[in-house]
Amino acid sequence: MTEVEIERENAAIAKAYKELLKISYRTLTDDDKKLIRKAFDIAVDAHKDQRRKSGEAYIFHPIAVAKIVASEIGLDATSIAAALLHDVVEDTNYSLDDIEQMFGEVVARIVDGLTKISSLKKDMDISLQAENFRKMLLTLNDDVRVIIIKIADRLHNMQTLQHMREDKQVKIASETLYIYAPLAHRIGLYNIKTDLEDLGLKFTEPEVYNDILTKIKDSKEEQDAYIAEFSNVLKSTFDKEGLNYEIKGRPKSIFSIRNKMIKQGVVFDEVYDKFAVRIIYKSDIANEKFLAWKIYSIVTDHFRPNPTRLRDWISSPKSTGYEALHITVMGPQGRWVEVQIRSARMNEIAEKGYAAHFKYKAGKNEEDSLDIWISRLQEALENPDLNAVDFVEEFKLNLYSKEIFVFTPKGDLKSLPKGATPLDFAFSIHTEVGMKTRGAKVNGKLVPLSHPLRSGDQVEIMTSESAKPNTNWLDYAKTARARSKIKSSLKEEKKTIAQDGKEILRRKLKQLKINVDEKVINELVNYFKLSTSLDLFYRIAIGSIDNKMLKDFAAQRSNAFMSFIKNRIRKPSKVQDIDRDEIVSKYDMLVFGKEEDKLDYKLSNCCNPIPGDNVFGFVTINEGIKVHKATCPNALSLQSNYAYRIMPAKWIDSTEQEFTAKLKMTGIDNMGLVNDITRIISENMHVNMKSVSFDTDGGTFKGRVTVVVKNNTVVRKLMERLKKINGIEKVSRE
Repeated sequence: MTEVEIERENAAIAKAYKELLKISYRTLTDDDKKLIRKAFDIAVDAHKDQRRKSGEAYIFHPIAVAKIVASEIGLDATSIAAALLHDVVEDTNYSLDDIEQMFGEVVARIVDGLTKISSLKKDMDISLQAENFRKMLLTLNDDVRVIIIKIADRLHNMQTLQHMREDKQVKIASETLYIYAPLAHRIGLYNIKTDLEDLGLKFTEPEVYNDILTKIKDSKEEQDAYIAEFSNVLKSTFDKEGLNYEIKGRPKSIFSIRNKMIKQGVVFDEVYDKFAVRIIYKSDIANEKFLAWKIYSIVTDHFRPNPTRLRDWISSPKSTGYEALHITVMGPQGRWVEVQIRSARMNEIAEKGYAAHFKYKAGKNEEDSLDIWISRLQEALENPDLNAVDFVEEFKLNLYSKEIFVFTPKGDLKSLPKGATPLDFAFSIHTEVGMKTRGAKVNGKLVPLSHPLRSGDQVEIMTSESAKPNTNWLDYAKTARARSKIKSSLKEEKKTIAQDGKEILRRKLKQLKINVDEKVINELVNYFKLSTSLDLFYRIAIGSIDNKMLKDFAAQRSNAFMSFIKNRIRKPSKVQDIDRDEIVSKYDMLVFGKEEDKLDYKLSNCCNPIPGDNVFGFVTINEGIKVHKATCPNALSLQSNYAYRIMPAKWIDSTEQEFTAKLKMTGIDNMGLVNDITRIISENMHVNMKSVSFDTDGGTFKGRVTVVVKNNTVVRKLMERLKKINGIEKVSRE
């Protein structure tokens, strides 16, 4: 480096140090500043010959970690000093005794804990499982500040991860999602947890991350307008009440939106709560609770609340100290909106974690309160069952309730008995809606008509002019209103059909040389073990009594002996299992590692990869290399726990080979739907089918098709065409 570059770097280091003092959340005394300065000088000296992968001086890393500890978490000078020194014992010539002599027992204990964690990972990486590492993190230290500084260290590493090799990026990001984000959540560092999750996703699934990020940016204007519309409804009432408040929208994290998409099986546009509204009010301690419930009352006067989604962490704060009221209400345009109500004090605690408590502590002995809080946090970390508040609240709401409250797409509330289904909901809106029901969506997802509704569900009924009740509906409907309407409709329909059946019967018996009169009709009713002539005519019309059965009756009537042959039910032939070994033997176009070696391998059953998929190899103990898709549900766990066994893999040519792909379809059961599906696969796409299975339930259908394809481009085109079939809701790869 030239002298000019060295001077420039030294100036940047000095500037970073000044910023550290300036952005500290807590007020620093002169002694605090002396301690931090001393730690800074030792760290600069210790790391003077080291550089990071990005090329910058190593000292920028401990300063960045100290900034996170000072500003975003809000810890004291002792913790800031320990953060500056966190790599000194591990990477340089300074010993733990040196640190203790210079900075005292507390700083030395924290630095020792951080050093142990780092050396533990290096010594035991080959056999270390992430879950065991998490447990060791908790037991290796008796000061929770070790964990907190380690989380800050990981956050800065994630922020600069682009400078690492790609395989290292995936390992570190997977480990972050598996260990550090859950730890940050348990400690109450919610903002940092969100950052860790989003950054973890950015490096484990970059395409998914960038896709959602782009969509969030594209929809920002629309969301801002919606939040403004929501806020304007409340502002006039808040102003009348003389409240000192601020309303702001907060977009949900990319990671949480992606989780909702996976859990609910929906696309980005169908995720209904992509943001939350936060109401922050100013109040003295004495009036805090009163004002929180007053604001709750005003919000629920204007917007209907979801009764199962109230979270009262003001009466019972979380073990991390988090306090707030969370409610979900039906906002404008029939959209759910999560509303978080917090005082300014509560908001600081939510953002800074336990450090914010000291600012509001009445007692003067700050060290005692720090020790008490650290021991409480340690307890919270070691006991995973402390946060059972959610479960208990939801359980209480649903246990004693004999009725449920559900919402229309526009946000109107409907009361139904417990166990009611979408069919009951349809008839509660209007008889005509019930009669024309074709299908139903609950919370944006297609469900069978027999699906039991729960309080807080938003239900949308899909109707069709050609839809009409069938006898299965009586099994699905629970309310007296719906059942009586369905019965009436079926009865009327039966009468109409029966009139046609009477004429059909007359013609058929005439061919058998039998004249229809009352006596013959009674004989037929008895012969077929029916109750009334209406039943007889109806069955003739729908074809359940066919020509052969009538001939049998005529033969018996003329005293000719003939056994009555029951209709044989043809059992579907068992779908032949796919011979995986035969298929695997054809896979010779997958290569591993930088050298693109061709090695023996097997395709994992958990995600069924095919050529063109983004894949990686995993070296198993007994079964050689197993190939998984990058989006496999087990990928994160494997990459985090066994990074040393992961092999990069890619398809280099798949044009001459054929592979199987399993497609899963859901939708509304329609006449001819199966025919449409098979026609598109076989005729339009010229793709062979290996196995097909379809199942119907409450008007919905589920289908599985195993197809033989050249590569994943064919699969994508096939899925796009299948989605266009009337009645199909969703097509996905298994």
